[in-house]
Amino acid sequence: MPIEQRGVDTIPDEERTSGPRDLVSILLGSNLALGVVIFGWLPVSFGLGFWPSVSSLVLGTVLGTVLTAPLALVSLRTGTNLSTSSGAHFGVRGRLIGSVIGLLLSLGYTALTLWVGGDAVVGTLSRLLGLPSSGFTYAAVYAVLAACTALGAVYGYRLLLRLSRVLAVGMSALLAIGLIAYAPDFTTAAPAAPEYLLGGFWPTWLLAVVSAGLSGPIAFITLLGDYTRYISPRRHSSRKVFWSTCLGLIAGLLVPQLFGTFTALAVGAGEDYAGPLVAGAPFWFLAPLFLAASAGSVGNAGLMLYSMGLDLDAILPRASRTQATYVVAALATVFVFLGHFAWAAQDAMTSFVLLLTAVGTPWAVITVIGFLRCRGEYDPDALQVFNRRTRGGRYWFRAGWNPRATAAWAAGSLIGVAAVDTPLYTGPLVAWTGGIDFSFLLSAGVAGTLCLLLSRREHLAPAAEATAEARTAEDEPDSEPDAAVAPAG
Repeated sequence: MPIEQRGVDTIPDEERTSGPRDLVSILLGSNLALGVVIFGWLPVSFGLGFWPSVSSLVLGTVLGTVLTAPLALVSLRTGTNLSTSSGAHFGVRGRLIGSVIGLLLSLGYTALTLWVGGDAVVGTLSRLLGLPSSGFTYAAVYAVLAACTALGAVYGYRLLLRLSRVLAVGMSALLAIGLIAYAPDFTTAAPAAPEYLLGGFWPTWLLAVVSAGLSGPIAFITLLGDYTRYISPRRHSSRKVFWSTCLGLIAGLLVPQLFGTFTALAVGAGEDYAGPLVAGAPFWFLAPLFLAASAGSVGNAGLMLYSMGLDLDAILPRASRTQATYVVAALATVFVFLGHFAWAAQDAMTSFVLLLTAVGTPWAVITVIGFLRCRGEYDPDALQVFNRRTRGGRYWFRAGWNPRATAAWAAGSLIGVAAVDTPLYTGPLVAWTGGIDFSFLLSAGVAGTLCLLLSRREHLAPAAEATAEARTAEDEPDSEPDAAVAPAG
């Protein structure tokens, strides 16, 4: 299979041969990994029992899917990834906001997947073969998993799609066997007396809704376009793509997360998940657990790393996608080592997902509003101005930035961060919200409201009238007059 040559350039229609079923396969198969399973452990580690954990996961996942799924339709129309597509609403340079958010989201989740999977691999090998659980062993396993992940990400979408199809079947079977393996010790009660992380039930339950449930779909706000850009809008309707996205996200996230909740309660996982999961497994289940930890981690982290490569390619147009992927693979591996040797797992993980949710949600809201306002009509050529290192075009706005959309995102992000309540950081607005983390709702509401207010006077210029001839960066100054205003958030 040849290495994928496409970066963030527009995919020609003749190469867009995937369909809605492929989208479901990739969202389901890639998420059946311990890096996603561990989010089902989070509510339990906060002090919640089975049913409160399940309700927080279901509610958060459904809410997040409602917000996230429409983003799949953007790249269906543009033929490029979501961060590049957001240039229609943030400007061809302002789309760097999406690239940075996507890079950070994928970096964190790639490291998390390799870290959790690596810990489980070492644990199973230790019990099966007597392999010492030393620092060298962990380092070697992390390195092998990272190398396999990088290889899959470099080869690109087609290989990852094939791997996801296999994992969708294989990992489903392994998780089903796992339910049987851990069922004798399962209990619906929390591992200890309810000592809720935030002091009370409802604040802790809402924390679980955001950090464990909502964060799953939010992790895909910049990833969905990596897959739907290979689906042709001429052969597949937006409705089918939208509902396939909803099915893929809900099934792909809830199945592994609910397995994580089930097993966390069965093995009494408190401050750690991977260790008790391996220690509590029957000996006959260690080999299947090893397969789940290794193959599932490579599949999940491979897609995240693939997305990271695209985002870095979008930030540094001179770099090829392959070069960018190798760079982010090395960076993710460093974060894996930090996650094992330097950070407190639960605190670092919870704080990371909450802060990125507060910053990523406003971007997603503005992008969805922009998509609705322009009725899904984009100028794919004008979106590539920054990648060609030129200026001008329909989405140039002011020096490549849309000040209105950028201001709305910045305001929403600031409010969101100020309303976050994490184990490592508590925002100043938490005292005004009764100690409950409303960062998601506040950041989304502020960004959406400002976006609509600031852009209410913008006219929807037809692409043929709004597109200006691009000029080379070497011949033109950076202070351009505004191009025709495009539909934007």
